[in-house]
Amino acid sequence: MIVHPTLDLVEAVASQLADPDTAPRTPREHRQHLAYGPPGIALLHIERALNGLGPWRRAHDWLAAASHEPLTSGPDSHPFYGTPAFAHALACAADHLPGSYQHALNAMDRQIEADVRRRLDAAHHRIDAGRLPQLAEFDTIRGLTGYGAYLLRRNPGSPTVRAVLDYCVRLTEPIAHHGETLPGWWTETGPSGDPDKRFPGGHANTGVAHGIGGVLALLALAARHGTITDGHHGALRTILAWLDRWQEETGRGPAWPYWISRGELRTGRPAPRVLRRPSWCYGTAGLARAQQLAALALGHVVRQIDAENALVAALTDADQLGATTDNGLCHGFAGLTHITARMAEDAHPSTEGRLRAVIPALLAAATPPGTDPELTATALVRGEAPGPGLLDGAAGTALALLAPSTAAPPRSAWDACLLIA
Repeated sequence: MIVHPTLDLVEAVASQLADPDTAPRTPREHRQHLAYGPPGIALLHIERALNGLGPWRRAHDWLAAASHEPLTSGPDSHPFYGTPAFAHALACAADHLPGSYQHALNAMDRQIEADVRRRLDAAHHRIDAGRLPQLAEFDTIRGLTGYGAYLLRRNPGSPTVRAVLDYCVRLTEPIAHHGETLPGWWTETGPSGDPDKRFPGGHANTGVAHGIGGVLALLALAARHGTITDGHHGALRTILAWLDRWQEETGRGPAWPYWISRGELRTGRPAPRVLRRPSWCYGTAGLARAQQLAALALGHVVRQIDAENALVAALTDADQLGATTDNGLCHGFAGLTHITARMAEDAHPSTEGRLRAVIPALLAAATPPGTDPELTATALVRGEAPGPGLLDGAAGTALALLAPSTAAPPRSAWDACLLIA
């Protein structure tokens, strides 16, 4: 079923981003960035081309714009920047264009694997020395979990994928630090990755973007691909037990804190919090999907149903929806719509209907009655914020709304970088 005006907005955004030469100029520091630059915009045109909604030429032009200058690799790159970011977009196109881009992709894969091996060596040395990790060591955006997402898609049975999974298993093992036993993903910084006086003693991050939620999703997706390493299921259970320990009740359903502070860890009780939005990057939406995937990997039907019901509860709670204030992929209505559709595809028969039933309201929240697609697209693409990019901007909003609007799953693996599929 085609829903309007949502698809009209998608078309208007795609039209305004048709040509890199006429689209808003990308700052130089974002030219290789998946979240903000041409690689992420290319994903919109790749997905539309695969659905017969636009020409491949637009995707080619944005890929060319992304690779206009030499791509960054090595320590200055990460899954959302440089060679890995471009490789993700290029692979989404190459998967459906036999023979195209393969030489370039193979070269990039070799570079990415070499970079991952260096990162893994450093991570294991850090663990051996009894030091705590930085978020950027393991998270989805900058770290080994994000690299694992790319490598799992490209070659799920490769030794490098297994090495990343071995590291993820080791990350879930407790670590002794200054006389206290901490979870292996505890960091000494705040959620920004920098020292933060609001987090004396650091924190344990639960988010899919920057915390253990992403590790959970990667391990679950790998298991569903049939790629399992020693201790794999035990690591899944360790993370799930942590989330169970800190689960909160909202009065409508369960929710999970964005992070746990040292003080909360010592008392065993979460501090009172203002109810937060249920987004992909942090909170109930991303964690519900990660737990659903883990339950499917472990064959835990009750946990699967609980995760699916948690998302429905969050998305029918006026207070939680009221905390959602934009349409973006990362933490807005478009992202919630896309995650809901992905969860519905895998849902238990008892909850699938409930998940699908909330999608029309989410689409209406993203494009309320009376929305002018052209004016809205202009504000998204050309406004000072959020801009044209993938994670917060126009391209990601359009891309996340496309599949739910047509009631068909994505044709490309564009959302593999988010570890939700």
